Amino acid sequence: MFAHLGQLPEDVFHSEVTSVFPSVAQTLGHMYLFEQLYMSVLAGEPNENIFSKIPEWTEETQGKTVDGMQRLFAGVTEQFRDLLRRTPEPDKAMTIEHPKYGRLDTHFSDILHHVVNHGTYHRGNVTAILKQQGYAGVPTDYLFYLMECQESR
Repeated sequence: MFAHLGQLPEDVFHSEVTSVFPSVAQTLGHMYLFEQLYMSVLAGEPNENIFSKIPEWTEETQGKTVDGMQRLFAGVTEQFRDLLRRTPEPDKAMTIEHPKYGRLDTHFSDILHHVVNHGTYHRGNVTAILKQQGYAGVPTDYLFYLMECQESR
């Protein structure tokens, strides 16, 4: 997706439309923020630490170009890889306390599935925003990703 966005005119990234999010940049900013948030949840950080970082994570995305946003996502990808290497039991039980919705008894793997689904949903938003601007999106289904990985081997 980032390679595709990098080939489009620069203004497409920040151009505003009427959609779930006003722009591709703001959609990716939301995705980045929540990937950081859920990474912290999975790492077992207390809510106070997580919520205090939200302004910083939000600020990191402001005014970024496609390349700048791609670098942010590359960093969070490495953080996830490191977390997964340090997690010997991906089905370990977890309890999450949400300040608005209450307590959830779940598993590490359930939260990880949520992160994947959240990203999939919002990559669809990016495709819709591009289409509104007259540009094609790229396939974002996981199956297409696997096919691309296979071809590059």
